[in-house]
Amino acid sequence: MATPEFIRAVRAFAGHQLLLLPGVTAVVFDDEGRVLLGRRSDTGRWSLIGGIPEPGEQPAACVVREVYEETAVRCVADRVVLVQALDPVTYPNRDQCQYMDITFRCRAVGGEARVNDDESLEVGWFAVDALPELHRFGRFRIKQALLEAPTWFDPTNPL
Repeated sequence: MATPEFIRAVRAFAGHQLLLLPGVTAVVFDDEGRVLLGRRSDTGRWSLIGGIPEPGEQPAACVVREVYEETAVRCVADRVVLVQALDPVTYPNRDQCQYMDITFRCRAVGGEARVNDDESLEVGWFAVDALPELHRFGRFRIKQALLEAPTWFDPTNPL
């Protein structure tokens, strides 16, 4: 995942210290109820689509932009399904980040799913009962998006 320019500027002053950063995740469903996933180029793992808002960018606008940039799918953000502080991450270059993620349930409204940038190796639609291996938070986010009303996340529950 490319580091946004505004974060590079902050890193020039902050060094590798822990930064709390905003993040968004999209749980995009098509008309058949399938979920849009991308296989990440940095880890090789299947994942929900997400990213970091630019300064001044609204989270819902960011999630719509990220989905299009990464997959060529046009979507609408229907609702927030989860707000969650993720565990801190240390990258290979020693940069430390902790993301405050906002997960949106989204609805596909156009476009053909395909790799649309260098962040994904593959892109595809998956039936909810036939998902590839995902991080447990990914599965939890999908479950939350399927509910009519969100429930609380319990970090001690292995899902």
